[in-house]
Amino acid sequence: MILRDPSGHGPLDRRTFLGLGIGGLVVASLPRALSARQRLVTRTVPVMSTIAEIKVVHGDVAVAEAAIDAAIEELRRVDRTMTRFSRYSEVGVANQQAAKRAVVISASTACVVERALHWAERTQGAFDPCLGEVTALWDVEHRQTPPSSGEMKRFAGAGLYRHLEVGRRAGETVLFYHSDEVALDLGGIAKGYAVDRAIDALRARGIRDAVVVAGGDLYAMGHSERGDAWEIGVQSPTDPNGIIARFQLTDRAVATSGDYRRFFEYRGRRYSHLIDPRTGEPRVTGEHSVTVEAPTCMDADAGGTASFGLDPAIANAHVAAVVPGARVIHHA
Repeated sequence: MILRDPSGHGPLDRRTFLGLGIGGLVVASLPRALSARQRLVTRTVPVMSTIAEIKVVHGDVAVAEAAIDAAIEELRRVDRTMTRFSRYSEVGVANQQAAKRAVVISASTACVVERALHWAERTQGAFDPCLGEVTALWDVEHRQTPPSSGEMKRFAGAGLYRHLEVGRRAGETVLFYHSDEVALDLGGIAKGYAVDRAIDALRARGIRDAVVVAGGDLYAMGHSERGDAWEIGVQSPTDPNGIIARFQLTDRAVATSGDYRRFFEYRGRRYSHLIDPRTGEPRVTGEHSVTVEAPTCMDADAGGTASFGLDPAIANAHVAAVVPGARVIHHA
């Protein structure tokens, strides 16, 4: 099967793309010779409930490997700190205690929470980082039927992000929940932040050409092993071997959100993990994925989460309100 390049540059053979685990993005891997002074070093690792892949172009393999080690540690650090699935992470501790007392968080967690609240405010709640209880209620990877309407109703349009306070006490950043129904869930933004931190770790070790992918979140730095921009493909929601869009990136990020990996179906309706804060239930739409391109992966990640299932005009307006110049790419 030959896919037509949407940019008009001719046919795109899906076999030229290298799949990246369970993510929605792929990076071109074309059979061209490297420069005699360059090497392409690649590593994959399970982290943040997905498969991360790091590709580095550098003349010294040892330098590239050491930089990749540092990048992977950044991915793992963010996971340890911000996952809601561990009672010992900063998010886990906050979700247990912040409704009763202020909980101290690190500067990195504060950065992500504050950016998440900015997204929530500028999108009128289309992005809400406080839906941990709602996500747990739906638990789409284990459920086979929806929860009762009464269970959902108490979360519909609750604007839970308004009940999350980020404050400063004795020189430290603290979280306080003003509602027992607030449960922080940074799943729609922290993975993008982790990719950004991995890129920073590579830069700090002299890497200028690399790509970091974690599931549907990607940042492309500098140039590929061919000396041109990184070529990115978006996987088809209906065909795991298909590519529905392709574009080139240099020093930019993209993130794809969709309803085709984590969901259950009931009476002909698909219920995914992407919750609509207005209704307290998964967004239902004929659009199965959306991609956002932005200067940082954190913003691309949040933008994709906020945009999925919304009318394109509204989604574009929301993303533009937070990140002028960001691009929303809607897929069928």
